[in-house]
Amino acid sequence: MEKLVKISIRGKVHGVGFRFSCMEAAYRYGVYGFVRNKSDGTIYIEAEGPEENLDKFITWCRRGPLWAKVIDIHLEDGDLKNYKSFDIVK
Repeated sequence: MEKLVKISIRGKVHGVGFRFSCMEAAYRYGVYGFVRNKSDGTIYIEAEGPEENLDKFITWCRRGPLWAKVIDIHLEDGDLKNYKSFDIVK
C-alpha cells in the first residue's frame, strides 16, 4: 500500500551531508518526495512509496549519514502527492 509520511529530524543534521545522503537512501529504497534544511536547524522530509520501502527509509533516517547525530525524529502521515523523483529543496 502506498503512503506518504512527513518526517522531521532534530540533532546534528546540518553540515554533515544529510540531504545528499538522504536522497541516495531514497533512491536505494524506492521512495519519492523531497528533503530540505529548515532554519530552526532541523531536516524536513516528505517521502512516499510502498509502506515496506518507507519503513526501510525511516530506519535509515533514524541513523542518518556517518557524521550526523539524530536526537529525535517525528513522523506524521500525509496525503499522497504522487512524487516522481526525490529532490533536495533549497
